Amino acid sequence: MEDFVYQLVDENLPWEEAQREFMRQHRPQSLLQRLIEPEEIANMVTYLSSPLASATTGAAVRVDGGYVDSIVP
Repeated sequence: MEDFVYQLVDENLPWEEAQREFMRQHRPQSLLQRLIEPEEIANMVTYLSSPLASATTGAAVRVDGGYVDSIVP
């Protein structure tokens, strides 16, 4: 992931700053305004695999940090 981000922003920036700059420039629609972490995906998988999700049926569940596509920039 870092290689991808650094291809699009200044490679001399510290990682946290590079991530913020990437989100500002390339993912401004994100509600979270940061990249998601692998642990966050694992948390969703764990939840969906558990009895706690027994009422979650037939749904498309996205772990994308609240990315909102729009037709208006």
